[in-house]
Amino acid sequence: MQFGRTYEEFEVGATYKHWPGKTVTEYDDHLFCLLTMNHHPLHMDTNYAEKTTDFGKNVVVGNYIYSLLLGMSVPDVSGKAIANLEIESLRHVAPTFHGDTVYGETTVLDKWPSKSKGDRGIVYVETKGYKQDGTLVCVFRRKVMVPTETYIKERGGEQPGRPELEEQEK
Repeated sequence: MQFGRTYEEFEVGATYKHWPGKTVTEYDDHLFCLLTMNHHPLHMDTNYAEKTTDFGKNVVVGNYIYSLLLGMSVPDVSGKAIANLEIESLRHVAPTFHGDTVYGETTVLDKWPSKSKGDRGIVYVETKGYKQDGTLVCVFRRKVMVPTETYIKERGGEQPGRPELEEQEK
C-alpha cells in the first residue's frame, strides 16, 4: 500500500483521487465542535438552524471538512512528509450538511528542490473536496516538504521505525 511519495514520485499536473469518501454524520460534526470549542448554534442547535438561517438545517463546521480532506490526502500526498510548511489558502465554497458524503482530490501544481538541504524538496498542491452530487465544497493549497529517495535510503528505508517481529520460544 502506498503511503505518501518521495520528491521524485511527484509529477507536476498529476491529480490523485482520494478514496474512499466519508459520509459526515451529526455525531462527527458535534464531536468536532466539542473538541474545538466551536459552539456556534449553526452547527449545534437544530431549532436555531431551522428557524433563523438561510439553510434551514445545521451546517457542518468548515474546518472539519478541511481536516477530513487533509486526512484523505495523506496516503497520496503527505504520508512521507517531513513537514507541512504552509496552508497558502483555504476556501469554503459551499455548505456541507449531515448525511453528505465528501470526496477529495489533489493536483500537484509545482515542485522544487529545497534551497537548504539537498535530500528533500517542496511540493505545492491544491486539494478540492466535493459532495456526492459533485458540488465543490472546499479548496485549499499547501506546500509540503517531502523527502527524496536518498533521504529515505539514508534513514533505513520506507518504514525505519517499524519493529521486526521476533520469534517466540515455545
